[in-house]
Amino acid sequence: MQTPQPPMRPPTGLQLGQAARVVSRAFDDALERAGGSLPVWLILLNLKIGRPGTQRELAQAVGVREATLTHHLNALDKRGLISRHRDPDNRRIHVVTLTEEGEAAFLRMREAAMAFDEQLNDGLTDVERALLADLLKRLAANVGPEGEGAPPWAGLAERPAG
Repeated sequence: MQTPQPPMRPPTGLQLGQAARVVSRAFDDALERAGGSLPVWLILLNLKIGRPGTQRELAQAVGVREATLTHHLNALDKRGLISRHRDPDNRRIHVVTLTEEGEAAFLRMREAAMAFDEQLNDGLTDVERALLADLLKRLAANVGPEGEGAPPWAGLAERPAG
């Protein structure tokens, strides 16, 4: 007599990938309704907290290549959301700052991101949210070096966004 096989469950990576795509698309839509996108939100967020000092550091913080960042910064500059000027102490470095319009865009996208997070976590307890965060961190650690792929918002919860 054959031993019954346990029911097949979908691989965790497949489930996680599908969930990530659904959540990512929904978050992109929420940011788009607020006048932005994920890269724009991450750039404005990092500029708002004043973490990056140079375009190179900003690209690293956002998780994009410098050429990609330059493309985004050009678009943000055209929209009047940022200003760029040379560092007086090192003319090779461009300093990027938010304009008043950039501040307003940041606030709109922050509101959209917070509302999305509330919707996403609807029905989850604080304990479940902490468990989910721990599980996701452990899954990532199982397949990659520690610290690799740290999100562009890592550590922001500890710093006020002003």
